[in-house]
Amino acid sequence: MFDKFFEDFEIGQKWKSRARTITETDIVMFSAFSGDWYPLHTDIEYAKTTLFKQRIAHGMLVLSVGTGLTRMEPEIIVANYGVDKLRFIQPVFINDTIHVELEVLDLQDKGNGTGVVTTKQQIVKQNGDPAIVGISKALINKKAQ
Repeated sequence: MFDKFFEDFEIGQKWKSRARTITETDIVMFSAFSGDWYPLHTDIEYAKTTLFKQRIAHGMLVLSVGTGLTRMEPEIIVANYGVDKLRFIQPVFINDTIHVELEVLDLQDKGNGTGVVTTKQQIVKQNGDPAIVGISKALINKKAQ
């Protein structure tokens, strides 16, 4: 979605990413990288005793993968500008496939050659249910004058 300049966005535009399956390897690698070895993510026997009955992916892992699924061109996107009202709605399990859906909610011209694009962001599971929702903001370059 962030492969076009600020002026090319319109409120109401929607975009859907490609999909990616979350694997056990993803969870192990994220645990090692982040240091988050919470047993709900990494201990099969512990996870069986929980509400979920199985291991779940870290919420921040799913959010990170969602970021990777979002198309971003370096000459266009300046920076992530923030996430508001972030909620983890449903767990993502090993072998769930996720994709990202964005809808433009607001456009704010910063007056310095950039603008903020505000989107409703959903990371959606293969069954169509949202796993993570929030309002994300990106700082986007305007076209060169």
